[in-house]
Amino acid sequence: MQGKEVVDAVTMKRALTRITYEIIERNKGIQDIVLVGIKTRGIYIAARIAERLKQLENIDVPVGELDITLYRDDVADNTLEEPELHSSDIPFSVKGKQVILVDDVLFTGRTIRAALDAVIDLGRPKKISLAVLVDRGHRELPIRADYVGKNIPTSIKEEIIVEMEELDGKDRILIKKEAE
Repeated sequence: MQGKEVVDAVTMKRALTRITYEIIERNKGIQDIVLVGIKTRGIYIAARIAERLKQLENIDVPVGELDITLYRDDVADNTLEEPELHSSDIPFSVKGKQVILVDDVLFTGRTIRAALDAVIDLGRPKKISLAVLVDRGHRELPIRADYVGKNIPTSIKEEIIVEMEELDGKDRILIKKEAE
């Protein structure tokens, strides 16, 4: 992938560790917490946070996978293609739980709005929080992250690309300028 590397593997690991510690501190434990990763990279980030929580607190935190394709408000805008559907895999009840939605990049907020709708359709959680690896700004909806690994201010013409070992063979974050 072309772009300028702004976060390397070591810095990414530190950011995820910081998010993990913040989750423990703000929730005064993790007994009722469940992590729900938004497909695709949010799933891997959620799994890494769960692994770190297990190391630190010796508690297995359930991790689910959420596909928000059918909840997106921009699906109708692309009438030439049918949306590619994936399945969600949430093998636990969210009712009464503290759900932490996990995603790679927070941009306009539309993905998170869709994820909120999808989670609420599964049951009524006690609380929903948001953890993101990168907050790049440019919100179109009043959504903010509770846990942020890195704030990376961008221009609207730039793109943030998160690469993860599980999918891309390496961990790093790039900024790519849009071709003009």
